[in-house]
Amino acid sequence: MTQYRIREAAALLGVSDDTVRRWAADGILTLSTDATGHQVVPGPELAERAQALASEPDPGDDIVRSARNRFVGLVTAVRIDGLMAQIELQSGPHRIVSLMSSEAAEDLGLEVGSKAVAVTKATMMIIEAERA
Repeated sequence: MTQYRIREAAALLGVSDDTVRRWAADGILTLSTDATGHQVVPGPELAERAQALASEPDPGDDIVRSARNRFVGLVTAVRIDGLMAQIELQSGPHRIVSLMSSEAAEDLGLEVGSKAVAVTKATMMIIEAERA
């Protein structure tokens, strides 16, 4: 079974190490010790927690969507040049880059530091994993 050290688990969930430890103390996550003596979280339990966090509704969000891939984050760059704009969003460890019309970027009021949500709906998704 795959296990993650506290720091890795925190990075994957987009929370602090202390939050993972607090969840363990509250019984939300289980910590055990690996062969090297480090505290670890079981991979399946971490995946379950990630799903639970992702399914928590955004406060005040009364909109229903068919797209399930939503990345809430902070705008880290706005580049407007002529008719097009490039927007960068940091969502936890994920950097998302979107190209849109300058008009759309201006209508959304996007600026560095503002909160935004990247929503994707794709018919093809590529998944990578390390070799076992």
